[in-house]
Amino acid sequence: MVNSIKKISKTEELDVSCWVKTRNSMSSNATFLLWTGSLYAFVPNEKRKHLFKIVGMSVSRCLPNEDNSWDFTSRELTYYLDPKTEQVIHKWHNPWTAETVPVVHVANNPVQGLFKGNFPAQVNGETTTFVFDLFTNYPNPLAGDPRFVEYSPQPTYQATELFKLTVPTSELHDPKIPEVSQVILSWDRIGPWLPWMKMGDKPGQLIYSAQGYKVNNFSELPEWLQAEINNRIPLYKDAPAKRLETENITSWKYFKQNFADYLAGARFPLPTEE
Repeated sequence: MVNSIKKISKTEELDVSCWVKTRNSMSSNATFLLWTGSLYAFVPNEKRKHLFKIVGMSVSRCLPNEDNSWDFTSRELTYYLDPKTEQVIHKWHNPWTAETVPVVHVANNPVQGLFKGNFPAQVNGETTTFVFDLFTNYPNPLAGDPRFVEYSPQPTYQATELFKLTVPTSELHDPKIPEVSQVILSWDRIGPWLPWMKMGDKPGQLIYSAQGYKVNNFSELPEWLQAEINNRIPLYKDAPAKRLETENITSWKYFKQNFADYLAGARFPLPTEE
């Protein structure tokens, strides 16, 4: 069995254009990824607790540079849903603290990067899978501020994200195809309590388990998500037309920027204009 697997699967170094076709498009058109999954609490000496279902999307664009690199720019959303009713929630009763707090859904604008060089991928005949195991460790932007002692006092932000994107092999190498027709996404994450949960320094972690795929256009997103974007945050209907000269936004930075609205019990994501 092991020998047969080795014969079928092999790691290849693929040109950056193959990754651009996978994550976005060589035509610089905006493309959409949609994902769904679950979020669990993992607390020492406690049974796992299914906190939320999650639904998210990313709209992104790749822009070519003269040195064969590509600027990547995107906006992304993730909503927390009641695990039983599967309805988006805006208030959450914390079972550990017995406090009800506003829910701050993910609204990261922008998320950007630079693609260049070669990208390793597992080639399995008709399908190719890009695998990214990311381990982040950097100073917590909320640490050291007395306002956030009850929310996220840890000096370091540390998390693990595990991505797998599977696409048709033949389309990667066809120069006539600017983007692959199918993308199957697997995403798992281990990270700290979210600041809005107001968990302070309580031991425990969050486990995310999600899967997703590429959709052809905005109209293929769930109807409720389309309505939410159209009516409240139309900026997320499209990716930036060019790389924005600003820092990437994370849930921690977004919470810090909008802390006053959180304390006022505002509904998140906060409205944005197109």
